[in-house]
Amino acid sequence: MPMLSLSWLGFWPSGASPWLLLLLAGASWLLARVLTWIFAYHDNCFRLRCFSQPSRRSWFWGHLGLVQNNEEGLRLLEDLGHFFLDIHVWWMGPLHPVLRLVHPMYIAPVLKAPASVVPKDMFFYGFLKPWLGDGLLLSGGDKWSRHRHLLTSAFHFDILKPYMKIFNKSAHIMHAKWRHLASQGTTRLDMFEHLSLLTLDSLQKCIFSMDSHCQERSSEYIAAILELSTLVVKRHLQISRHLDFLYYFTSDGRRFRRACKLVHDFTDTVIKERRQALTAQGVDNFLKAKANAKSFDFIDVLLLAKDEKGNKLSDKDIRAEADTFMFEGHDSTASGLSWVLYNLAKHPEYQERCRKEVQELLKGRGTEEIEWDDLALLPFLTMCIKESLRLHPPVTVVSRRCTQDIELPDGRVIPKGNICLISIFGTHHNPIVWPEPEVLSMPLPPPPP
Repeated sequence: MPMLSLSWLGFWPSGASPWLLLLLAGASWLLARVLTWIFAYHDNCFRLRCFSQPSRRSWFWGHLGLVQNNEEGLRLLEDLGHFFLDIHVWWMGPLHPVLRLVHPMYIAPVLKAPASVVPKDMFFYGFLKPWLGDGLLLSGGDKWSRHRHLLTSAFHFDILKPYMKIFNKSAHIMHAKWRHLASQGTTRLDMFEHLSLLTLDSLQKCIFSMDSHCQERSSEYIAAILELSTLVVKRHLQISRHLDFLYYFTSDGRRFRRACKLVHDFTDTVIKERRQALTAQGVDNFLKAKANAKSFDFIDVLLLAKDEKGNKLSDKDIRAEADTFMFEGHDSTASGLSWVLYNLAKHPEYQERCRKEVQELLKGRGTEEIEWDDLALLPFLTMCIKESLRLHPPVTVVSRRCTQDIELPDGRVIPKGNICLISIFGTHHNPIVWPEPEVLSMPLPPPPP
């Protein structure tokens, strides 16, 4: 039988060209990868057919552009949650499905799964990485567990109680500003802006033991944090700027880098100075001085924290945690407080009941400042805050990527590789969980005699 000729490939059995062999191998590998991806994509689409989905904007855009980053967008998400009461699929373009979960029964299997099975999805969090590093918000796995364990002492009552004086002082400054504005005839103000300065002022004192006076005059460091927060949200909405090498060529990218450097330099300087003081004084004297001054702040906790093997956090890790708490602490708290004040203004009967509860608590005391032990004696105000957080959660969604199949209580399965958006807002407005979700679910008790 004559030997099969390979001349059509450009080489003979006795002397095959290595370049052509390499080209053939590369083309075969690429073809195999493409076919594998196509098979996986169609298999994933088939497995997702058990989940409902809204009508797409088009085959190419999917659902992109249907939900804007404003109140109308949230209303649309609320309507979707009323129609799809458990899970629905949301397409980010033609190739990337996202599962939006709006019921606790289906959220539980995702949140209860090990962190290695449902890690944080960096598509939604990655833009914060150059600023916040590997802090608690962005880290995962063993590093997250280690840092969370080391930071536990920062939330001990003995650490938190002295902060009440800081919160009271910052609130007094804000009230003085409002009284001054009112005396000049100002009847409107941006509540979120004022409360953001309040929370940033408080956090800088609690984290760094430093007073920027940012509520009374401009602060370069505080302005940089506000700018970074704005730029991250803006970039998230501009798909053309999601790639780093394109973003940093833009004016926003250059502003982001400058603000990052300013914030990092500030934190690094504080850490360096505090570590030098710790080394010079010794741990015992350092702790004694802090106890006497009652200024044991977050940076001190991070500097002194060590695990069971005696390992401490590096300066880079300390900076990441401090920057994370400055961002996460100010933005979400200011948003929550803004909505609390809005809802109390919208319901004057609840506002008056809260006012009387505080006045009754402070009756006969020589100070008008709320103390730590008072917080447990304000049940109605606490209910109002919690109900406001239900109606308007500061963080509306968190995301996870499934690295394994996740079985749901009804037998359906979330295929591995998919992103799950856990909709906090959608769950809080789900009519199955909360009948009449837009109505305050809180009776008005009679005032005390």
